[in-house]
Amino acid sequence: MVYALHETLEVHEIAAFKAVCMIKSKTMKALVSDPGLKAIMQRDVDISTRQLQELGAILTKATH
Repeated sequence: MVYALHETLEVHEIAAFKAVCMIKSKTMKALVSDPGLKAIMQRDVDISTRQLQELGAILTKATH
């Protein structure tokens, strides 16, 4: 699919932000003692990983 350059850059920006959020959740999870909060943070890491894979697939298909 053909994307405009600004669209590709926006997907890159979203992916970078998502990666930072995922890294923060992974790091902070080690410091949390509440099992419920740990589960929420782990779910966030799992979802973020899947979303980053999807964004990567979009960028792979993008031609400009």
